[in-house]
Amino acid sequence: MKFKVEKNQLVNAIQTVQNIITTKSALPVLSNILIEAQTGVLKFTATDLDIGITCVIPVDTQEIGAITVPAKRFSDIVKEFPLETVNVTTKKNNQVIIDSDMCQFKIMGLAKEEFPKLPEFKEKKAIKIEQGVFRQMLSLTAFAVSLDETRYVLNGILFKISKNILTLVSTDGKRLAVAERKLAVESDIEISMIVPLKTIQELNRNLKDGGDLSLVVSSNQALFDLGSVGIVSRLIEGEFPDYKQVVPPVSENKMKVARGQLLLAIKRAALLATPDYQAVKLEVFKNKLVISKSTPDVGEFHEELAVEYQGREMVIGFNPVYLIDILKNLGEEAIVLELMDGEKPGVIRISGYVYIVLPMRLN
Repeated sequence: MKFKVEKNQLVNAIQTVQNIITTKSALPVLSNILIEAQTGVLKFTATDLDIGITCVIPVDTQEIGAITVPAKRFSDIVKEFPLETVNVTTKKNNQVIIDSDMCQFKIMGLAKEEFPKLPEFKEKKAIKIEQGVFRQMLSLTAFAVSLDETRYVLNGILFKISKNILTLVSTDGKRLAVAERKLAVESDIEISMIVPLKTIQELNRNLKDGGDLSLVVSSNQALFDLGSVGIVSRLIEGEFPDYKQVVPPVSENKMKVARGQLLLAIKRAALLATPDYQAVKLEVFKNKLVISKSTPDVGEFHEELAVEYQGREMVIGFNPVYLIDILKNLGEEAIVLELMDGEKPGVIRISGYVYIVLPMRLN
């Protein structure tokens, strides 16, 4: 194998696939990147056996071939390489030479045959999804995924596709986020699958604001084809809870408030939160919201906001993180927070989106 490539292109491709690599694997080859030099293109592949990612870049191929190289060492060498053009050559003993006229590195790789093969999705129908729309949906749901590994079905986002409707759902048991959008192209494929959080994080890193992605699904794997980048993921097996039963009817107690002002006030209140005293108090009056936080041996906070509210007065406590997560990801200037009473969930509804958050007991 022999090729010549621009240093910046090489660095970007390595960084695209390197995030999923684990150094703790029992299989040494999983710490490596598979590099395949084909005619005019260079393909990079990394996997941890649960998720695989590929990246393709244009290259001046002088000799086709393939090798796996230690990801971190290869990345560090390329980043520190003194020239903008890098030559890479492999020898029969799996030695990899990275050089220019002035500088040369030699490192040992492993044969391509030792690297696990990613699943193939031949003859499977693809569903087209707008990347910008998909990216926005992930930003409104990914933060509510559970990190509790004992409830593994909640460690990902539920993807449902029916006709031309894509629905993403996430919950950690204390909050629920549901995002729905129409697909530009109607699909005759019905899908219900749970995609792990690590895959979601890789998608977030690689999704663009324009263009489409192709989604292809098999029995327990999914391929997200973003063009030059492909992400293959195992799916979480199990039954996701029936989220529709949790969504409450619309409440008459609706408080309209400036999103940015509320976000900043909650952030200020959260400065006094501790693990034992997390809840921030919201006191709702006619056209006025009082946000306060009192933590023994720490201090107190109090702030008033003007709001539009004609419902009954009430006091309710929330985990500030659960409010900050949603408020910082919404784009609307004003939001409507539905409240029922101090022991019922708060609900934010926007066209195509519902966020439900359970209250916390006030100390």
